[in-house]
Amino acid sequence: MTSLITTELVILDADQGTESSAVIRALAATIAEQDRANSADGLAAAAIAREEKTPTGVPGGIAIPHARTEAVTEPSLAMARLNPPVDFGAKDGPADLVFMIAAPEGAGKDHLKLLSKLARSLVKKDFVASLRSAATEQEIVDLVETALGLRETPEEPAATEAAPTEAAPTGGAPTTTEPTPTSAAPTESPASSTDNPRRVVAVTACPTGIAHTYMAADALAQAGSEMGIDVVAETQGSSGTTPIDQAVIDAADAVVFAVDVDVRDKARFAGKPYVQVPVKAGIDDPQGLITKALAEADAPNGRRLSAAHAADDSSDAQSGSRESVGAQLKRVLLTGVSYMIPFVAAGGLLMALGFLLGGFDIPDYAEDIVLGNSLWNLPTEYGDLALGPVGAYLGAVAFQFGNLSMSFLVAALAGYIAFGIADRPGIAPGFTVGAVAVLMGAGFIGGIIGGLLAGYIAHWIGSFAAPRWLRGLMPVVIIPLVASLVSSGLMFMVLGGPISALTKGLDSWLSSMTGTAAVILGLILGTMMAVDLGGPVNKVAYSFAVAGLAAGSVENPVPWEIMATVMAAGMVPPLAMALATAVRPRIFSQVEKENGKAAWLLGAAFISEGAIPFAASDPLRVIPASVVGAGVTGGMTMAFSVTSQAPHGGVFVFFAIDSFLLFLLSVVVGTIISALLVLALKIFVRKGGAAGLAEATAPSAATATAAATTGSTTGTDSTTGTDSTTGSGSADEANPTEPVSSNADSTRV
Repeated sequence: MTSLITTELVILDADQGTESSAVIRALAATIAEQDRANSADGLAAAAIAREEKTPTGVPGGIAIPHARTEAVTEPSLAMARLNPPVDFGAKDGPADLVFMIAAPEGAGKDHLKLLSKLARSLVKKDFVASLRSAATEQEIVDLVETALGLRETPEEPAATEAAPTEAAPTGGAPTTTEPTPTSAAPTESPASSTDNPRRVVAVTACPTGIAHTYMAADALAQAGSEMGIDVVAETQGSSGTTPIDQAVIDAADAVVFAVDVDVRDKARFAGKPYVQVPVKAGIDDPQGLITKALAEADAPNGRRLSAAHAADDSSDAQSGSRESVGAQLKRVLLTGVSYMIPFVAAGGLLMALGFLLGGFDIPDYAEDIVLGNSLWNLPTEYGDLALGPVGAYLGAVAFQFGNLSMSFLVAALAGYIAFGIADRPGIAPGFTVGAVAVLMGAGFIGGIIGGLLAGYIAHWIGSFAAPRWLRGLMPVVIIPLVASLVSSGLMFMVLGGPISALTKGLDSWLSSMTGTAAVILGLILGTMMAVDLGGPVNKVAYSFAVAGLAAGSVENPVPWEIMATVMAAGMVPPLAMALATAVRPRIFSQVEKENGKAAWLLGAAFISEGAIPFAASDPLRVIPASVVGAGVTGGMTMAFSVTSQAPHGGVFVFFAIDSFLLFLLSVVVGTIISALLVLALKIFVRKGGAAGLAEATAPSAATATAAATTGSTTGTDSTTGTDSTTGSGSADEANPTEPVSSNADSTRV
């Protein structure tokens, strides 16, 4: 097994800027320079995305940004000791010790166990103190490898005897060997040797499952030992899970869920008092969580985990507080859309293939051909545009496959919206009410309303306290039955008619849009696709297009036009950044130029996120430029009445795009506009316009050059402490051998 950390992966006492994103990029670049990642930008983007979900700063001046991504080719650990420290979101202030954990998508369990072991070691104060006092990179490597058990512990007793006073001041056992994340042994604490010690079980999990998962488990176990309370923690991480024995769960007084993702087999804890918080809270305040969990157990009306809610991970977003209604609605709607998209993607492409092989009148023949013919009995009646008998038959088969897949669209949307609210008990009522919405002609609007209705009804029924003998039947029989009856009944008798009328009115309005109205709609959709590059606004526009795709037809092509508009506009931002880096590479850093090369393919495939690294580091120039170009592209595609029957794929689904050359023209025009705008903004829109150009050639530009060569994206004037680099276009012209990032002001979005 190759070494996780080497001296080349250690940066000591360096100024890496003032933003966590700048530090992450510097460490990602260090890993890539050692050929441990094929894309520094890809690794940095994954780590920054993880950072934006939950900050990785932990108490003690430590941060552990981490990512598991295909950009990583070899499990790696990079470390930076920062001067000055940088805020990573910890309660007690900025971090001066930053460990970046980079794992491949398919990392082996041996490597993942070592990475998680490091995370546990970072809760030991003596280990952290040694890291701060180390004088060389080799000392850091030695300390880390010793903590990971990859080499023998040094002979000096001081390092091994400090741990008991830190981790077990009441007389606990030394903790320099690998801590056990699953328990705090009761014999190690005098208070826990009583006849009836309090017992708490915990589950910890984070999206990546490498660092926070194990640190939270250890922090809870250590806090329990200090409090004289048995704590048994289950880590649901990347290196595997060992479930807590059911007898231990049954004997526990309360449960702590410190998780950012769904808890596996949560039904095991049904009936137990509990608190649920983000995984980081388990590191920041483990004693407080244990105290709150036991308080729930002692309170007569304390929170208990019902059987119906046992698999629902949506309650308690912060310190026991419930998720807001707006946040929950956003979450469940995106859940429904994400599960629906595979039906649309497969169905849309198959239908497009059917049109390609069988001609655009294949819907008139498809069912008869599929039921009455075969490869050994080819059809004799089919449209003039079909590619012969074989094309007609294969086109009919592909069209029917796609049509059947698309028929699940509304039901899947409703079913998984309900699933997002009530978990598995909501799936059957959601699918049922979605099917009713289709029958009533209520379309995707009916699916959304029906899914919400089914989910909340199922959730409400599950909140009832059922007798023990009935609990097993609740999630599999009673909740689905009653929720289906109520939600589908309401859709049939009350809601279906009005929603159907609304849907037909909306379809008629969209179908009537021509000329200026259609262009305005395209402009709005294009703007939405570029304003946050894969964020909520982007997803709203994309979901609107995908949800209406099934309603498109030769007679009513407007839904297909909307799909083409959304796809074309979404291609513009990454393509524009790629073009800009190719036309004027001097005003971009080396990392950005490499990212620009990848953006060509990402943009061509309709992956808007290819522009995120540019927008994240320079949002005030990249996003406005992207919005303008994407809006123009959206207006052009609607004006040209370009259609797409495929929901994704960009130029690679050319066969599903009518008027493909006009589609390409629209994308090219928008790309050129955005690229020119971003170049103009980077060169001229800076401190005082022309004054900024002069400033870039002044001696202060050297500061920016130094910052860029050390991986920082923020330059700081050494005399004033203020930001002295807002761009680098002229600096590059004055000193072309030193490419300087034009996005020195690294603002995250």
